[in-house]
Amino acid sequence: MSAAPHPEHGLEALCPAGTSLYQRALREGRISGAEAAAAPCLLRLGLLQPTVTDMDVLEPVAAAVALQQLLRTSAERVAEERRHEARLARAFEPLLRASAGLVQAAGETPTLRVHSGNDRINQAISHVMADAMTECLAIHPHHTHTRTPPEIHQLAYDRDQALLDRGGRIRTLYQHTLRHAPTVQSRYERLHGDVEARTLNEVTERLLVFDRAVAFIPANKERTLALEIRHPAMLDYLVTVFDRLWHLATPMYPEVAQPPAPGDITPRQRAIAALLVEGHTDTAIADRLGMNVRTARLHIAKLAATLGSESRAQLGYLIGESGILKQEEISE
Repeated sequence: MSAAPHPEHGLEALCPAGTSLYQRALREGRISGAEAAAAPCLLRLGLLQPTVTDMDVLEPVAAAVALQQLLRTSAERVAEERRHEARLARAFEPLLRASAGLVQAAGETPTLRVHSGNDRINQAISHVMADAMTECLAIHPHHTHTRTPPEIHQLAYDRDQALLDRGGRIRTLYQHTLRHAPTVQSRYERLHGDVEARTLNEVTERLLVFDRAVAFIPANKERTLALEIRHPAMLDYLVTVFDRLWHLATPMYPEVAQPPAPGDITPRQRAIAALLVEGHTDTAIADRLGMNVRTARLHIAKLAATLGSESRAQLGYLIGESGILKQEEISE
């Protein structure tokens, strides 16, 4: 029967298995390397060391000696950080002098600020969200050409749950195509608190608004730049846009309601029909509705078959004659 895996923990804690093994090493004076493998934290903490005569046998090190070594290592890291701070200060000194005229008045926070790079963007969002107490409004469009790494999903979950634990609420808008996405479903299975989600055929670009006091939006197409907004008039505008989209959207969580589908034309196909009439390409339609091009073309083919179209030009004409776009206006 194999031994239970050693639990992960930081240097500031010693697991029960490690404590028991160290006490045994103190009593017996030594343990084998195979036994020590069950608690590798003892070697990391410097509480065991190989004997001089046999490297496969380990002997205990006095806890006071091991602690002193750890504290010395920690002090060296702190000293290196201090030296790093000094080097940064020297490097920025001429830049600070040159930009002295751009410094904000003491205590004043800029109403607009640009953050560059995903790490800095996530750091800025995390700092603002850590101070948020009441609300997060979010729009998360799906982009088929980008994939969010799992660690970013986890970071977002941790931030969201922390806000919910403080008594805040979260309202999120997605496209209809994400109603059954595994990552989205997993998110709402894990979150606990006042959280709701709704969906639309189309949404705006990404938007985050915290306590109706700070907002973040993309500042370029690649989303490697983000604009942090604290201007009251712009915030009022963004919140108004979100509220209007929210009232038009279909509940997804915790209540589930399917988008209405009158007749033989589904809501997805009517959304595609509207974009076709506007002259958008298959790729543009797929991107705006959060689906891949193959799926968009499949819907277009079904729409053409339903309306009896034999060409793209004829399809646009038949969409106009069918009145299906007027049906959408009436249902809304």
